[in-house]
Amino acid sequence: MMLESNILKLQKYALRLEELEQTLSQPEIINDIARYTELSKELGDLQPLVEQYRQYTSLQTEIEKNLQLLAENHDPELHELLKSEQEELEARLQKTEEELNLSLLPKDPRDNLSLFMEIRAGAGGEEAALFAAELHRMYLMYAAKQNFKCKTLELNETEIGGIKEIVFQVEGKGAWSKLKYEMGVHRVQRVPATESGGRIHTSTATVAVIPEAETKEFAINPKDLRIDTYRASGAGGQHVNMTDSAVRITHFPTGLVVTCQDERSQIKNREKAMLVLISRLQQLQQEEENAKLSEERRSQIGTGDRSERIRTYNYPQGRVTDHRIGLTLYQLPQILAGDLDLLVKELQAAEQHKVNE
Repeated sequence: MMLESNILKLQKYALRLEELEQTLSQPEIINDIARYTELSKELGDLQPLVEQYRQYTSLQTEIEKNLQLLAENHDPELHELLKSEQEELEARLQKTEEELNLSLLPKDPRDNLSLFMEIRAGAGGEEAALFAAELHRMYLMYAAKQNFKCKTLELNETEIGGIKEIVFQVEGKGAWSKLKYEMGVHRVQRVPATESGGRIHTSTATVAVIPEAETKEFAINPKDLRIDTYRASGAGGQHVNMTDSAVRITHFPTGLVVTCQDERSQIKNREKAMLVLISRLQQLQQEEENAKLSEERRSQIGTGDRSERIRTYNYPQGRVTDHRIGLTLYQLPQILAGDLDLLVKELQAAEQHKVNE
């Protein structure tokens, strides 16, 4: 059910949209380019939300009419048809309610940003590295479904296809709004391919999600940096580049180390490494600000506590459990194939519930 407070908001937005449509047709506004542009943007932001609300009220009306017909009609065949239509209408209404509730969530100003993801193998040796590689494939497939672009910046592979560490960029509008929930410790439970006894092992990988810096203008004292160049390496440590094109930047005050070897050009690698460093520093700044907020606010989903175990992937049972919201889905193959929205939508819904408490 829609909260009354949300209904009132939507009614207010619908009235504002009508007001904007009338205002924008006035000659004095049309001739004022700055004002016209400002109001047009507001109208463009409101239109999708109001259209959703109108669909919602239209469905409510259809459901009421259908209920009346069900009560008045006693023909068995027609009654069954009306009942089927009623179920379909109610399902559409529920879906529209969910979409509206998500649309009314307080906006994270970073939601539309691109981002950097870092995956590191944790406890479990080679098995943890293989799990890290599977997480990377899952994110690549999910990104493709969302029309996001991915580019590897740093990769440290094992000889049998595992990943010790990877840093990659995810570009696309809304990337942060979808993938911000992934930061934390991911745990896998399964029988490793190298295990002869058939025993189930538990391994982990850590995922960090860093919104891309909105501006490259960030005060960094050059004296706080050490920039090293070296030859890029491939799996197993073999050199894949005969020139010192890879770049490593160390930030002394925080201890952050950023490397980039994706490009053949040392200049381009340096630029990308600096962008990653700035993004990390801004993320640290944001986390410090979050730490000053109230306990209630910090307990909300999506605060980015990367130390907590957030999810378990259990292969023998074919299940995925998200521990933050107590959700278990027996759809492990689909999720690993990139159907991550099965979890993301539930996490967004839980966030909506927290906000409305």
